[in-house]
Amino acid sequence: MRKILKWLTPLIAVGVAIFIVIFLISINSNETSFKLAPLEHKSETAVKEPEKIWLDHFSKTEKSGYFYPVNEVLIQVDLNEKIANSTVYKLSAPLLDPYQLFCLKEELKRHQLEYYLKKDKSGTELLIYSKDRDKLNSLVEVLKNYQISANVGLYKEDI
Repeated sequence: MRKILKWLTPLIAVGVAIFIVIFLISINSNETSFKLAPLEHKSETAVKEPEKIWLDHFSKTEKSGYFYPVNEVLIQVDLNEKIANSTVYKLSAPLLDPYQLFCLKEELKRHQLEYYLKKDKSGTELLIYSKDRDKLNSLVEVLKNYQISANVGLYKEDI
């Protein structure tokens, strides 16, 4: 068995080498060569005719004195209409800590009121705008249980 393996390995290597040589000769044979003309550099500028676009037709009609119609929309707004004044109240509550904010949010959910949370350098303040003064006053009484000082006043918009 050793004699077979001793001679089999060099025989396989020689067979592969012969296969590669035959393969390279068949690829590079002169039979497939063509008579090729030498390369020449030809510079031709392709002149393209401008494409006819349907919009060009509209630009030419302007010279004739005719303009195509445009859809026009007329909107009239009567700005002289007086808006009826309604009294709006503002509840402001300065908040000192996150617990007060949590308690206040829970009470606002219970009273079904929307709020605006204003944060700046001086602190955090919760603002509620409503037309119902009684609802805001009842909320102020409930907030006293949580030691939150809130006050209700008229809302004056700065214009």
